[in-house]
Amino acid sequence: MPYVELERDWASVADIRPFRGVHYNQLLIKDLSTVICSPYDIITPPLQQELYRRSQYNFVRLEYSRELPQDTVMDNKYTCSAATLRQWLEQGVLEIDKTPAIYLHDHYFTYQGKEYKRRGIITRVRLEEWDKRIVLPHEGTLAEPKNDRVSLLRELQANTSPILALFEDQRQRVSPLLAAQELINKPLISLSSLNGESHNIWAITESQVVNQICSSLAEQPLYIADGHHRYESALAYQRERGVRSSSVSEDEDSNFVMMTLVDFSDPGLLVLPPHRLVRGISKPILDGLIAKLKALFEIEELPLSMSGVWQQVDDLLMETDGIRLFLFGLAEHLLALRLRDSAMASRMIPYFHSEIYKRLDVSIADHIILEKLLGLSGSKEETRITYSYDRQDAVNRVLDQEYQLALLLSPVKVEVVKAIADAGDRLPRKSTYFYPKLPAGLVFYRLV
Repeated sequence: MPYVELERDWASVADIRPFRGVHYNQLLIKDLSTVICSPYDIITPPLQQELYRRSQYNFVRLEYSRELPQDTVMDNKYTCSAATLRQWLEQGVLEIDKTPAIYLHDHYFTYQGKEYKRRGIITRVRLEEWDKRIVLPHEGTLAEPKNDRVSLLRELQANTSPILALFEDQRQRVSPLLAAQELINKPLISLSSLNGESHNIWAITESQVVNQICSSLAEQPLYIADGHHRYESALAYQRERGVRSSSVSEDEDSNFVMMTLVDFSDPGLLVLPPHRLVRGISKPILDGLIAKLKALFEIEELPLSMSGVWQQVDDLLMETDGIRLFLFGLAEHLLALRLRDSAMASRMIPYFHSEIYKRLDVSIADHIILEKLLGLSGSKEETRITYSYDRQDAVNRVLDQEYQLALLLSPVKVEVVKAIADAGDRLPRKSTYFYPKLPAGLVFYRLV
């Protein structure tokens, strides 16, 4: 039975619907591992070149096309992506499902020797302005990535990679429905990727099941975990469409955005901390840093050569008796920093932030150490700070003199992400890294 949209009051709940997914034609593309790619925000120039070489049909040509030597308004990387999409559809390289579906996605991966499975639901969700509190953000954004994604949307008219959003299946309504679909249907897509991850995707099309899943998911807010720039770009594009045409209907495809929805309690929901790496600090500021730190923190030295040092770092970062972080670069050993006075630190953070925000080590690192003590803010921050998701890699990059300092943080827990969003606050940029990123090219959503 085909999907039929139920009558609902969408004033205060998420409008979640199936869509006719676009994906590779497996009769023509035999090895899907050669054509999927990372999402745009982690594609470096070397990776972009590698993906281009991997296959003439690699999805990077749509997700993050090469810059043209001489971009013009009519001929640029965005129009090139759109031309490629049209060509692949005409050639049958890509196919469009005939029946609207929601897509069950099992993502298998390994981290530090442990195997994980993260289960998601790929669907389309009605775009809502932040103030409606139906879709909630937890991090801030930058203008440049949004401009890039809006430009791609204008030309491609497709969501190429899904936004990762979180929901609460408190009554355990959704989980049994998904488990049953896994048993009675064969995967639409099944592949092992070249980075060691694997994916199974099922298309759920039966009307009653789709309505049950969508209704259950609509009962509470959705929390964006990864993809804030993509969501805000979709909002901007939606506004453009509304301005250009007075006849845009509520069911217009551009009023929706593709998301992968994951339960907060999913055992495969892994959050890594983006450790801070800093360079470009003058010698006088660097020389005076330790004295300033001693005024705010209790400091313990941990030699890198000490047996089990990294396990001790992990154990200390996981402690809950106060704010703790690690600094490397001022000496040949790690400095464990434990905040002396949280009330004083709170007064050094902008007043409008919530109390939970002020108690996070990422907030202490960004507002107090980077901004107050090192003077890094605004444009200086963009050029002097980068991020690493591996603590040893961060330390090694300081040892190699690529950076002067490394700040090692503990991961932000998913319940903190929810609490921050519920409080109407936003974490500092690059506070969370939901690992691994959802790939682009498995299934995507056309807005036409």
